[in-house]
Amino acid sequence: MAEAHQAVGFRPPLTSDGGEVELSPPLLQEIYLSGLRSWKRHLSRFWNDFLIGVFPASPLSWLFLFSAIQLACFLQLDPSLGLMEKIKESLPDWGAQHHRLRGILAAALFASCLWGALIFTLHVALRLLLSYHGWLLEPHGVISSPTKTWLALVRIFSGRHPMLFSYQRSLPRQPVPAVQDTVRKYLESVRPVLCEEDFEWISALAQEFLKLQASLLQWYLQLKSWWASNYVSDWWEEFVYLRSRNSLMVNSNYYMMDFLNVTPTPVQAARAGNAVHALLLYRHRLNRQEIFPTLLMGMRPLCSAQYEKIFNTTRIPGVHRDHIHHLRDSRHVAVFHRGRFFRVGTHSQSGLLSPRALEQQFQRILDDPSPPCPHEEHLASLTAAPRDMWAQVRKSLKTQAEEALEAVEGAAFFVSLDSEPLGDAAGDTPEPSGDSAASLDAYAHALLAGRGHDRWFDKSFSLIIFSNGKLGLSVEHAWADCPISGHMWEFTLATECFQLGYSADGHCKGHPDPSLPQPQRLHWDLPDKIHLSISLALRGAQALAENIDCHVFPFSHFGKSFIKRCHLSSDSFIQTALQLAHFRDRGQFCLTYESAMTRLFLEGRTETVRSCTREACSFVRAMEHQEKTDPQCLALFRLAVDKHQALLKAAMSGQGVDRHLFALYIVSQFLRLQSPFLNQVHSEQWQLATSQIPVQQMHLFDVHNYPDYVSSGGGFGPADEHGYGVSYIFTGEDTITFHISSKKSSTRTVRLTHARPPSFLGGPFFGLHPRHMEVLRLGVESELQLPAHTGSEPPQLAATPDPLPTE
Repeated sequence: MAEAHQAVGFRPPLTSDGGEVELSPPLLQEIYLSGLRSWKRHLSRFWNDFLIGVFPASPLSWLFLFSAIQLACFLQLDPSLGLMEKIKESLPDWGAQHHRLRGILAAALFASCLWGALIFTLHVALRLLLSYHGWLLEPHGVISSPTKTWLALVRIFSGRHPMLFSYQRSLPRQPVPAVQDTVRKYLESVRPVLCEEDFEWISALAQEFLKLQASLLQWYLQLKSWWASNYVSDWWEEFVYLRSRNSLMVNSNYYMMDFLNVTPTPVQAARAGNAVHALLLYRHRLNRQEIFPTLLMGMRPLCSAQYEKIFNTTRIPGVHRDHIHHLRDSRHVAVFHRGRFFRVGTHSQSGLLSPRALEQQFQRILDDPSPPCPHEEHLASLTAAPRDMWAQVRKSLKTQAEEALEAVEGAAFFVSLDSEPLGDAAGDTPEPSGDSAASLDAYAHALLAGRGHDRWFDKSFSLIIFSNGKLGLSVEHAWADCPISGHMWEFTLATECFQLGYSADGHCKGHPDPSLPQPQRLHWDLPDKIHLSISLALRGAQALAENIDCHVFPFSHFGKSFIKRCHLSSDSFIQTALQLAHFRDRGQFCLTYESAMTRLFLEGRTETVRSCTREACSFVRAMEHQEKTDPQCLALFRLAVDKHQALLKAAMSGQGVDRHLFALYIVSQFLRLQSPFLNQVHSEQWQLATSQIPVQQMHLFDVHNYPDYVSSGGGFGPADEHGYGVSYIFTGEDTITFHISSKKSSTRTVRLTHARPPSFLGGPFFGLHPRHMEVLRLGVESELQLPAHTGSEPPQLAATPDPLPTE
């Protein structure tokens, strides 16, 4: 999601005098350290797997194997072909009376070796099977015989009852694409947005790069791919996120929203109690690996490595780079209310506090009349400051207020009890307008930026509860990508609403616990020298917050159900429509960033889908050409959708463009090789940054009986000063909720907070006029001879799963 801004903003680190910071250690040492970190993670996971049961086998399978060997020995058979006798001879001689014990030990050692060899064979076989990506290349909704055979073999070798990290050692490594293919795909992607002269210039730079530097840089990447778990992910986290010196607010964080049209309770403390309890239940399941791994097509596992740092995690600022600090456990949350910080314990001697007990603690904070200490109210604005500034101030803060700082940074997560009522969307109209639309926009803005001083942006995520009971998340991006926090958020909303529930008066179920101690007020001894820093940080954070423009747009004319009926990819449908919307806003095409996941591979994160293709541009021009007939536009539309699907599948299978070019650029910086081509690639601007939020656990929600009780997604800031950030989620079967952002300071973007902004948001589906969408819908229906869908009730069709979620 918000990674587009960081990717665009990536530049080699600079010193204060403008010179480049030397990348240390040297390249070969960096590759060695990268592999060393990977192997340490492997060892920690292996030990964890051993403690909870070796997958796909189990301790019982070892016992069964040992018993079978003992039975064979009793029947005077030797299944080891003499190996057990040799093992027995190598054991110490404990005398004749222990002869049988030596035989049992020899059988146990042989059984262990055979058991380990069988497990290793299963892992190798499963890894080879998971390296097959032919299923991605098949037409949407079609499963060929080879893919069916592959699915059956995966089912056989996958074992039963997998836990969250069960597949980690069987996932293949992300391949390094051929550099010639990457350059060719790059040139193809920029052709629609460049004039003939500029395209010839960049093509010449590309050919020079292939001749002079590509083979050397590619060799180092191949070396790293053999040694480390992933050839790009650790550098992506290091250079795009942790070395960025920009403010985290708006630039890096993103937000997740509550239910759009309903609020389970208006009692703020009660909503906080249930939500915090549900989050801690999720953490408990996470620690016990009881969360089922995400499977595409119900069979192909995705990497689960990013789940490790959801809780108890803080991004610690540094002068040149940040680092992610993760604790094994934390038994409290940090709470902010009216400028004051509190430490609230989440456990008692009998275990996790009940929702009613947590509500009681939050209500005590809401009722506390004490004022904040001097400058305490705006202290959190330092986490929204440039990272080098915050790193310097934090040194003083750690000396003067170490206990309070550790309580916040060591919390399971951060909770903000806001004093404003936000997020009420009056009515269920397809297109909110007036006060309803303004309320949603203010709600999104509050989750993304707040007031600049009421979020601790360093925490992995902050839970925000407004005074009317609406809530949301603000998520830091470095530790993981949106599907991870989205999975947690879906569980939280479903659990706190459908399982925990509320009493008739809106409070959490159960009874208060008067024996609980009062929440601990955190006291900050702030030295005078940081007062000025807080004022400067607050001023910068408020300016950044005031400059961001947000708009939430629920589109209910049709949704995923209709798109499926047309046998089209829902994501490709939206991406192609967005190209038309942007063209009508700007009158030109631009590079478009769409985030796609690469979690098919071990420790994979994301790849870029360059959605502005020649096929999409041809469709847009046809839609703007009055002489083009509807069948002609429809044919071009299908070509554009098919092209986008091909790009998405290539990105998911490790054959994308941007991460490979990024890794080549990092190698060139280590080697101090100047490449005009790579420099030009990383100076490009993404004026349209997009991301789909996948719904991963629809079984938790009853969209037919309770259509309003579904997540409404979230959003992020624009990647470019003069661009848009667009996030969208398919809410149920017949609604698409869009989250759009831009900068108010830009003279090239429209003001999103207008009741009826021009062009880009002038009608349903952004710049698409309702008449055009109706023509497109009727054209598809007539071509497929489908019954017309009025939109008043969802069509009853067999659900065909879309196996290609983006980020």
